[in-house]
Amino acid sequence: MKEEYLKNFASQVRRDIVRMVHAQNSGHPGGSLGCVEYFTALYNEIMNYNTNFNMDGKNEDLFFLSNGHISPVYYSTLARCGYFPISELSTFRKIDSRLQGHPTTHEGLPGVRIASGSLGQGLSVAIGAATSKKLNNDNSIVYTLHGDGELQEGQIWEAAMYASAKKIDNLISTIDYNGRQIDGDVDDVLTLGNLESKWIAFGWKTLECDGNNMKDVVNTLHQAKSLTGNGQPIMIIMKTEMGFGVDYMMGSHKWHGVAPNDEQLENALNQLEETHGDF
Repeated sequence: MKEEYLKNFASQVRRDIVRMVHAQNSGHPGGSLGCVEYFTALYNEIMNYNTNFNMDGKNEDLFFLSNGHISPVYYSTLARCGYFPISELSTFRKIDSRLQGHPTTHEGLPGVRIASGSLGQGLSVAIGAATSKKLNNDNSIVYTLHGDGELQEGQIWEAAMYASAKKIDNLISTIDYNGRQIDGDVDDVLTLGNLESKWIAFGWKTLECDGNNMKDVVNTLHQAKSLTGNGQPIMIIMKTEMGFGVDYMMGSHKWHGVAPNDEQLENALNQLEETHGDF
């Protein structure tokens, strides 16, 4: 029953993503679609959280989205997990909406703890939160998600050094490794080399998973949880396909930040089952 629920939840989130981006002819569907399994697993199976949201986050797990442009998948997941009304998804990217193109905090959107339009900063913030939990004897876990193109930012590697040196072992970070960024393939823009070896060399416990296989994502996140408290931060290299679930969006960086037109939206929705009711 749980496996079927997760599958149905993911299908509905994908419908939300394409409809939100289409409605405003603006947004980032590709990376959002590729990370649906991760968000579905994290918020329905892995994290201990309270939808009665407060910024302190005491005695609950915390999540920080570093690659903030994939806000559609984030907003859909938060709404469908009870942080705010599902109907609010219809305000995505509208003037005065709490659901801006990149997550912000000044409008007080439940579930969002940092503004993350500028890439490279989320890991540093998460390390601060994880350190605070240690100082307060709070055994909860801090989670982060990053894009692979984001790893071209130098601040990521400063944070990586710090986390291992200071034994931040209540931190589970994940990289959406789809191999594509706004200007093309990551290997053509600035190759990351052997990513697993890099994180191992930086002192992190490193795992890999198929990010579009729900069972593998759930199992890997559970494994990561079991490895916390052992003196090392944990990195999951999650291999995904940009645009996963919508056939014409897969296999290219084109859909990083392009909205579907009316015909393309209809095509996408025909591939995605409505399971929880559209907003």
